[in-house]
This record gives sequence, structure tokens and C-alpha cells, in this order.
Amino acid sequence: MPSDGSRRGSDDAQGTGFGDLLRRHRRDAGLSQEKLAELAGLSVDAIAALERGRRRAPRPHTLRLLGDALRLGAPDRAQLTAAARRDGDTTRSAIRVPPVAAHELIGRATEVEETARLVGERLTRLLTLSGPGGVGKTQLGLAVARLVAHRFDDGVCWVPLAPVSDLAAVTPAIAAAIGLHPLDGGRLIEEIAEQVGRRSLLLVLDNCEHVIADAAGAVSALLECCPNLTVLATSRELMRVPGESVYVVPPLALPENDEQLDTSPAVRLFIDRATARGYQPAGQIDQIARVVSRLEGMPLAIELAAARTNVLTVEELAAELDSSFAILAGGSSTAGPRQQSLSGAIGWSHALLTSAERELFAKLSVFVGGWSLNAAAAVLSEQLTPGPLERAAALDLTSRLVDKSLIRVSRDRGIARYDMLAVIREFAAGQLTSAGLDDETARNHAGYYIALAEEAESHLRGANQGDWLDRLDGELDNLRSAMTWALRTEAVTEAVRLAAGLWLFCYLRGHYAEGGEWLERALTLADSGGAELASYKAKTCLGAGMLAFLQCEYDVATTRLESALAQYKELGDTAGTALVMQRLGGVARERGDYVTAENLHCQSYDLFESLGDRSGMSWAHNQLGFVAWLRGDLEIAARRCRRARDSFRVLGDGEGLAWSLISLGTIAQYGGELAEAEDLLQESLALSQRLGYREGVAWSLNQLGIVERRRGLTERAVHLLDESLAEHRDLGDRWRSASVVEELATVAQQRNRTEYAAFLLGAADGIREVIGAPVPEIEKADVQRTKQAIEQTLDRRAFRAAWSAGRAAPLAAVADGYQGPTPTADRSTRL
Repeated sequence: MPSDGSRRGSDDAQGTGFGDLLRRHRRDAGLSQEKLAELAGLSVDAIAALERGRRRAPRPHTLRLLGDALRLGAPDRAQLTAAARRDGDTTRSAIRVPPVAAHELIGRATEVEETARLVGERLTRLLTLSGPGGVGKTQLGLAVARLVAHRFDDGVCWVPLAPVSDLAAVTPAIAAAIGLHPLDGGRLIEEIAEQVGRRSLLLVLDNCEHVIADAAGAVSALLECCPNLTVLATSRELMRVPGESVYVVPPLALPENDEQLDTSPAVRLFIDRATARGYQPAGQIDQIARVVSRLEGMPLAIELAAARTNVLTVEELAAELDSSFAILAGGSSTAGPRQQSLSGAIGWSHALLTSAERELFAKLSVFVGGWSLNAAAAVLSEQLTPGPLERAAALDLTSRLVDKSLIRVSRDRGIARYDMLAVIREFAAGQLTSAGLDDETARNHAGYYIALAEEAESHLRGANQGDWLDRLDGELDNLRSAMTWALRTEAVTEAVRLAAGLWLFCYLRGHYAEGGEWLERALTLADSGGAELASYKAKTCLGAGMLAFLQCEYDVATTRLESALAQYKELGDTAGTALVMQRLGGVARERGDYVTAENLHCQSYDLFESLGDRSGMSWAHNQLGFVAWLRGDLEIAARRCRRARDSFRVLGDGEGLAWSLISLGTIAQYGGELAEAEDLLQESLALSQRLGYREGVAWSLNQLGIVERRRGLTERAVHLLDESLAEHRDLGDRWRSASVVEELATVAQQRNRTEYAAFLLGAADGIREVIGAPVPEIEKADVQRTKQAIEQTLDRRAFRAAWSAGRAAPLAAVADGYQGPTPTADRSTRL
């Protein structure tokens, strides 16, 4: 039976609320709430909520159901719809709007622009701002909400979830923020959906990680029901619902060079917050850069550090942070516990982990500089070569920790790699120590990297040499950490095996001093090792002798190599014996004993030939060619080195090929074939740079400098020789440094810098006297000509003064451009 409402004037209904109008139509129809609910297919609670105003702005579908149940005509339906719209308009002012930020957002222009475009242009309906605690997700969310608010006709609703501790309270929190205050939460998500309806609204859920499951369920349901709703969430953990887009909020950009110090966002934030505390950090920009770099650009950490300027100088702050992040506390008194200290911020995330996640999180702190999935699986499972099940378990837990923003993932050349922010790693290390698992985990970590070093060693002279060198370089921090643990705990087997496995890598990548120290300390421990370590001890002696030789410590090198020779002979290891003879030949060569060097290389060749070892035979040919050109036998040298070059190309030995090209380029240079020499040396330089083979780079630059000097291009020669000297000096190769300094003296004399030339010759002579190595035979003529030209120009007293000053000057000073205390020298240029 139609309601009499159709006969009442529109003015009578104009100001009536939806709830009152619905109640009047129901009573006019003679229906109870229960009967209307039955006819409309709604719950009695829903009818009661609508009539009492607890629920407003019903969806169009609900209005149709009510109109049909009440048998309303078109005018009454229109009045009911208008009343619902008026009530809906009233609710818009009831939503919770975003708070006003307490501080200016510094250094986030790019992040705000990118995320605002995704949200404002509706390129995604759910965007999660993810990242670790303290990276600034909430502040970024506020900035984005303010920027895009005009794009949403019905505004922005802010839902703070940090205070919510009960999972079941998430949906009521959203309802309260949207303006709903229902008495019964049974259909609450449906009521929120009806309230939002088709409205154009941005819903911001801040701090979801601790209630992620309930938040994800609510968001998924609302997005399905509300076509014009967009959700922006801030969370340390992803929601993992269909349609979710993720923006990982990065730390603030750090200064990459001195020119960026003043404009770096991280530095600017520190200065802003320190100034607000009454501290004026004028003239301390370098120390501020040191602080923010140590904190890796984390905004919360920077703010907490800046807060400490009320009691510490920036220099003291930097020194404290070098050892620990414990001082990072004292945030705003109005902030929650997780924002008042860095430990609290990370502890909040840690508390949300499962026991399995916590175990892996703690154990991952053993890694330094990142890790691979295999490494994580090995440490977690305590197996050096984890199988598919162990890898799957590690992958699952790693994925969860990545999603929870506790570890980061990077991808390079098809390989995923993981790491932690330093502040998070320190917290995780504390958990590992508290659990009493630090030593056990360190042992497993060392075991994995020993296996990696030993596997890599067999590939460091083959076709994949470059890839394996790069792989070890990428793990250098972990290798150092494993070695430090082994030496500190006097783990004899681990120390000896790791040092032995790494010596060739240390040689090829120029870690002469560091590798040599590892080997010497491992040898000290090896005295207490058993017979099972015999082969590793021999290899350790070989490596120690080789790296001592490369640093021109010839007596130490000889002692170590002769010990290795005896051990390899006792073991019956022919290949090891041949290799040691090759290294002893190198020592004799640099000391100018070419006969002994040649004999040792010939014996080495014979042993390699007996084994059918083509690589060893090729190296023997190359070493014999090296000895030949040093003593001036260029024809023999060329024949030997061409054989070596051709063999190295077939074997794919990059180091060997680089060396044979250097030798052939040098032979061509001394033979007057400068164009050929340049081609060969440029090829060796490019190959050495590609491999990261620093000795090859240094030698190639040295010989290219001589080529340019012979052409009369002295400025170019100086540039190349300076680069070569810097490399040789850094490597610790004093034998070659002396030769480069002598060549620089020749260039200086040609440029009429006579006193400086005398100074350089004196410096080279001083170096040679210390190491006990003469000028190579092939180089003597050039050195003698230079010396004679200087003596013809300078009087004897001036020559002796410059020469003596050079002999007294440290190599580091000479390489840095020090020109001696000669009063007439022109110091405006290097040469």
C-alpha cells in the first residue's frame, strides 16, 4: 500500500533527515523494523542504524531495496535519495583529516613527486610506502596526501594505526576515521563500504605493519566495493593484496663529493635539526657528512644524532658513532617509544617476527657488505653446500624479512644480493649475542667463505678468471670478517685454509700488504696444526713468499719460498714444486741474477712439461722471455713471449695474456717499433683494467709512458708515468717504482728541469739501495745518459745536493710530487 508521504509537500520533507524520513515511511506503511528488514533483505541492525543516524549515506542499491519494500512512488524515492545525499554531505566534514607536519619535509622532492603521481593520477588504487623504521614513511605520506588532496572530491581520510594493538580494532579505527560510530561491528566493513560508496576519497592508513593481516583484509574488501576509493598505506611490511603497488622509501641522499656537501638532503636535515636545538654547526660540514654517511641517510637516526648536539660536538658525535649507535636516543617526548630511540624503532619490527624469522635475522648480522641466498642458506642450515630444501627455507624467510623492510635486496647482472642497514645490523648482532649463537654462526660463516675461496682459486687462471675475481671482490668484506674471526679465535684450520685459498686473489687484485699479513699470521698459527694441514701450509708459505716478493722483501720471500719448496718436495707435489721454482726465479730476476733466474725457470718448465701442464709451460716461457728482455736479448725474448701469448689466448688466461702483451710491447719499444709497442701495450692496459689486474695496469702505463717520451711527447709521458707510479707505490712494488722514477728523471732532464731530474735519480737510487735490486740491464743505458746529461748541466755541488735530497725523500712523498728542497726548482708544475 503506497505511503501517504507522496501527498505531503516537498517543503515538509526538505529539512528532514534520512533516518527520520525512513522511520516515517516505515510507520506509514505499517511495518516494524523486523518486517522492513525481511522485505528489503537487510538486517534489523542495518534498519535500526539507518533510522537512528548511526549509519548514513546508504548505497544506491540499499535505497532501491528500501524503496521497493516500502512500495514508494517516484517522488518519495527522490525525497529519500535527497535526504541520504544531504546526510552524506554532512558526514564529509566528520572524516579525520591528515595532521599538520611538525617540521618541513627536507630532501624528498623526488619521492613526493613520484608517489603523488601514482596516487593523484589514479595509476594505482593501493600504494604502500614501505621501508625500515625511521626512514620517513609517515612524513612522506603526509606530504603526498596534502599534495593530491585536490584530486579527490570527497577529501583525504587519515587513519593512524600505531595506537591500535588489537587486530580486531583495525576496522573500527577506519570506521571512526570515516565518521561511523556503530554499536554493532558485525557488518562494519559493509557499513564502511556503504558509507564510502562511489565517493572520490583517499584513505591513508599509517603504520600498518603490526596489524597487517587485518588491515590487508579491510583494504581488499573496501577496494572491491568502492570504485572511486584510493588507499595510501605506510608500512614496514607489505599487504600482499591484489593490485598493491609498492614504493620503497629510500634513505636521504648522501653527499657523493665535496661539491654536494651543502646541498645533500642528509646534511641539510642534520643542520636543520641541530640548529633547532640551539647548536650552530658552522664550519663543520665535513664532520656532519661523516655522521650522516655513517647513519646511511636514515632520517630518524639523523634527527636523533642531531638531538645529541646539546651535549656533544659533531666531532665527538662522529667518533661515538664509529663504534656504536647506542647514543641514538632522546627523540621527541610526545613520540611513541619506537620513535624515541633507534633501538626502539628497530625493536618494534623485531617484535613482530616469528621465531624462525628472528633466528635468521640474528644470524644474518654475521655478514658484512651483503650476502647471497646460498650464503644465507649455509649459515642458517649449518651446511657448506645447502640443498634444495635448505635453499627453499632460506628463500622463504629471506622473502619475509625483505617484505618487512629489515633487509634490502639489490640485483646486478642477474644475481640477487641482500644487505642490512648498519643500524639494523648492529641490533641484529645484539640479538645474536644475546642468544649465545655468535661464535657458532661465525664458524659457519667462515666455513662457507673458505669453501668459496677454494672453489674460486681453481678458476683464477682460466677463461672465467674475471668473473671469479669480481665475485671474490664482491665478498671481500665477508672474507675479511671470516679471516679476522679465524685469527682472533686461533681457529688454525680455518685460518690456514682461508689464507692459502686467497693468496692468488690478493696478488691479482693488488692486496699485497693485507694478504701478506693474513698469510704470515696464519703461518704462526700453523705451527700447532697437524699433518692434515701439510698441503695448506705449503701453499700458505708459497703465498707468503710471493706477496713478500711483490713488495720487494726479497729475504723474507726467499725464506718462505724455500720452505714451501721443501714442503712440496716432501709431499711429492710436482706442480707445487714447479710453481715455487718459478717464484724463486722471479726473486733472482729482480735482484739482477739472470743466470739463476733462467735456470730456475727452465727447471720449472721441465717439471710442468712432465705433468703435461700447458698453463705452467706457458708461464715458464713468459718468465724466460721476461728475463731475456731485462738483460737485453730482445730476439730471444720476443720468441719466448709470442709462444706464451698464443698459448694464453687458447687457455683463456687473462693475467698471462696481459703479461705476454706487456713483454712484447716492451720489446717493441726498446727495438724502436713505437707504433707496434703502443698497440700491444694499449691491449694489455685494456685487458688488465677489465680484469682489475692492478700490476698489469701499472706496468702497461709505465711502458706507454716510455713510448710517449721517446716520441718527444713529454707532457703525455709525465701523465702516464705519474699514474703508473701511483699504482706501483700503492701496491708496494718498490722495484718497479724505482724504474718509473728513473724514467720521470729522464723526462725532467729533457724538459730542462735538471735539478729535479737529479733529485729523482737520487730517490730511485735510495730505493734500490734499500731493497737491494740493481737497475735492470735493459734500462741502464737510459739511466746513464740521463745522469751524464745532468752532470754536464749542473755543477758538482748542486748535483750532489739534489741527489742527496732525493735519496732521503720517502717514496710516498716523491709519488705525491714533492720536488725536494732545491731553491731554483720551478714548483709550479710537476715537471
